[in-house]
Amino acid sequence: MNMVKIIEKKKSGEALSQEEIKWFVEGYTEGSIPDYQASALLMAIYFKGLSKEETFYLTEAMRYSGDTIDLSSIKGIKVDKHSTGGVGDKTTLVLGPLAAACGVPIAKMSGRGLGFTGGTVDKMESIPGFRTALEPEEFLNQVNTVGMSVIGQTAHITPADKKLYALRDVTATVDNFGLIASSIMSKKLAAGSDAIVLDVKCGDGAFMNNLDDARTLAKIMVEIGNSAGRRTVAAITEMGQPLGKAIGNSIEVIEAIDTLKGKGPEDITELALQLGGIMVYLGGKADSPEKGLEMTTKALKDGSGLAKLAEFIRAQGGNPNVIEDYTLFPQHSLAKELKAEKAGYIAKIRAGQIGFASQLTGAGRATKEDQIDLSAGICLCKKVGDEVAEGDTLAVFYGNDEAKISAAVKEAEAAFEISNVPTEPPLLIKEIIGL
Repeated sequence: MNMVKIIEKKKSGEALSQEEIKWFVEGYTEGSIPDYQASALLMAIYFKGLSKEETFYLTEAMRYSGDTIDLSSIKGIKVDKHSTGGVGDKTTLVLGPLAAACGVPIAKMSGRGLGFTGGTVDKMESIPGFRTALEPEEFLNQVNTVGMSVIGQTAHITPADKKLYALRDVTATVDNFGLIASSIMSKKLAAGSDAIVLDVKCGDGAFMNNLDDARTLAKIMVEIGNSAGRRTVAAITEMGQPLGKAIGNSIEVIEAIDTLKGKGPEDITELALQLGGIMVYLGGKADSPEKGLEMTTKALKDGSGLAKLAEFIRAQGGNPNVIEDYTLFPQHSLAKELKAEKAGYIAKIRAGQIGFASQLTGAGRATKEDQIDLSAGICLCKKVGDEVAEGDTLAVFYGNDEAKISAAVKEAEAAFEISNVPTEPPLLIKEIIGL
């Protein structure tokens, strides 16, 4: 095959064959196809798009570009959950223990964050002693005995996606439906679970800014999952404002613990219960999503979800005493408040801007080499729809660097929009696809 001819074919809007896509993925992964040719093809794909079949072919080629995980030794129907990314999204830390408490085995591989805050792995590592690198046998045994394990993604899973995503990131070809869908689903399919719940974020702080785009992406991913023999469901959820009130690393883990104690924000509680209910249904532990929701709600109220979190933390070497003693987490030395300049109602909290402000505190990475301050972040004191008086605290900023915190406060000032007219909070779960 010839790379120039493949580029010309896609540039002309023609569909690539399965053999051509597989040859390109294999060649680029092992290094025989240079970046400049891969970049040209990505740009052609960006402008001409991928057909449904091409997207399936690309997903499969990336899925098998490295190791795949065999979870067959884990008893029961394994259910994975993936979020397309948002601000304050600590849902996994809540719904994972709830679903596991209901008998659904959770064998999850998560990444580190590049952007607003750390990823799930970074957040879990704010727990003293917690290990995210387990040997494969230890990972599998823990899911069988505890019901849940979360580990860092190995370098050998979908290496093609890692290499292509890095190139997309620097060639402005990230936001393409087919490329996004194949990137996400290749990793999910390689990870080996039997069913997948996708949380497709929609709004200012998400890849997909509007409902139509979120719906398009969700439908593509559901089709990919189902065509690969994995029962797949997608929920389109709100990301116009941050999820919950905590944006950071250790402070998000604390909020997750509070939520499992029944004291969490309404939105993160509702989302975890609803998505957890779908996981319980897909895991064969409930006859319907509604019955699954009843079970996750019971696991929240009777404390079994919280107990499962403690068991999970202990199994991975972490100190479960963090559940009662939050001073065991990394501690910030500085805090600064953002005050409301006028009275009214919170009409908007722009999630993207708050996310960037959290990165400025030290809670996120601008580059892969950056060190995260696990104690840094932002705690919102108001949410959309809340009434405020002049001088009320809108948010508190935490960290250990005065200049960083001041820059974060300045960035966040414009994220809050206060109106004289009462505002209804946005609908949290906008649509569910695949049930």
